[in-house]
Amino acid sequence: MQKYLQDNKDRFLDELLDLLRIPSVSADSKFKDDTRRAADFVRQSIEAAGADWVKIFETPGHPIVYGEKIVNPAAPTVLIYGHYDVQPADPYELWDSPPFEPVIKNERIYARGACDDKGQFYMHVKALEMMIATKSLPCNVKIMIEGEEEVGSDHLGEFVKSHRDMLACDTILISDTSIIANDVPSIEVGLRGLTYLEVEVVGANRDLHSGVYGGAVANPINVLCEMIASLHDENGHITIPGFYDKVEELTADARAAMNEAPFDLAEYKQDLLIEDVRGEANYTTIERTSIRPTLDVNGIWGGYVGEGAKTVLPSKAHAKISMRLVPNQTDKEIEEKFTKHFLSIAPPSVKVSVKPHHGGLPYVNPTDSIEYEAASMAMEESFGKKPIPTRGGGSIPIVALFEQELGRKSILMGFGLDIDALHSPNESYGLFNYYKGIETIPLFFKHYAALKKE
Repeated sequence: MQKYLQDNKDRFLDELLDLLRIPSVSADSKFKDDTRRAADFVRQSIEAAGADWVKIFETPGHPIVYGEKIVNPAAPTVLIYGHYDVQPADPYELWDSPPFEPVIKNERIYARGACDDKGQFYMHVKALEMMIATKSLPCNVKIMIEGEEEVGSDHLGEFVKSHRDMLACDTILISDTSIIANDVPSIEVGLRGLTYLEVEVVGANRDLHSGVYGGAVANPINVLCEMIASLHDENGHITIPGFYDKVEELTADARAAMNEAPFDLAEYKQDLLIEDVRGEANYTTIERTSIRPTLDVNGIWGGYVGEGAKTVLPSKAHAKISMRLVPNQTDKEIEEKFTKHFLSIAPPSVKVSVKPHHGGLPYVNPTDSIEYEAASMAMEESFGKKPIPTRGGGSIPIVALFEQELGRKSILMGFGLDIDALHSPNESYGLFNYYKGIETIPLFFKHYAALKKE
């Protein structure tokens, strides 16, 4: 297979670049046609890889692409999951090159979606092609690539529930996560959950002259900022009543083991150009970004933000707020606790509303399963080092639903890096990582098939 990869690596890269040129932003309706075009591209790619059957399934939102290759009904079946939609590229002016015109610089691909998740799921398409072409595919493969992950996978849950038989498998393989470094492989065994909300604060029935009314009528932006500031105390703890009631507290030994993973705080700060880190007291940066829940404002707006000055006291102010959750917390319960608390702290001078957007449950995977062992053996063979189990700070809402509806665990065998700038301007993905993923994925199939026979 290595020869096939070397002979076709330029084509593999060119195809990915073509996919990256499609602005499949699921959150913005003006990109709806482009998002559909990306789904068609994925369908054609899976067909070209050699799948037996490929179909685009329509949803009330963006379509789901599904394909399969059945080599032997008695062989184990691996379901591959990924997403072809991407985050909005705004603000465009902060990109060094246009986000949907991929460029290669310093052995990295720069484009929106380069790592999250086009570059990572496309590794599986090319690995599938490689295994089929070299007649070395030891497992049945089902592949499902959706177009709404970045907006909460709103319609994927119902699709999974109504297609359980079609999606039946032995395990699920996902590459939408990262490794510690290119010389320190790792496998994520945990993800945080998510609750995402939008809040609105309304004052007077119209925008007011800030000289005539300022100081006498509540300014919704001021009030919103005060309310948001009150959601953390001086130690970085979230002040919502009951927020920590079900939070899993790891033992001292488990925390110590987690902090043995290679991490250089000075390099971390230098990469981000910050003087110091900040977060919940008495926890390390590794712990704050993996095993602890968070609350962050993702966007805030109101009033006049155009050129020049407009002395206005705005009628409305808004914010988007996300909370990352840890095991035993549920998105719906935290949504309810936040809503109740946020409404309770609103002063009578304004009206406040909370609008839920989407959420997902936390996830933890055992490290003693056949699936994990196969992934560990595959990465050790390709990287030359045994991977370290880690917990990720991000969320993939569908992972918990897969376990609930299909009764199967997911293996999070990603190849991204922290420097890939996911969701940020100048997102990138290393050529090393792209090709290393294509090389490693067939090794997972090899070891998984062998272990299932034992």
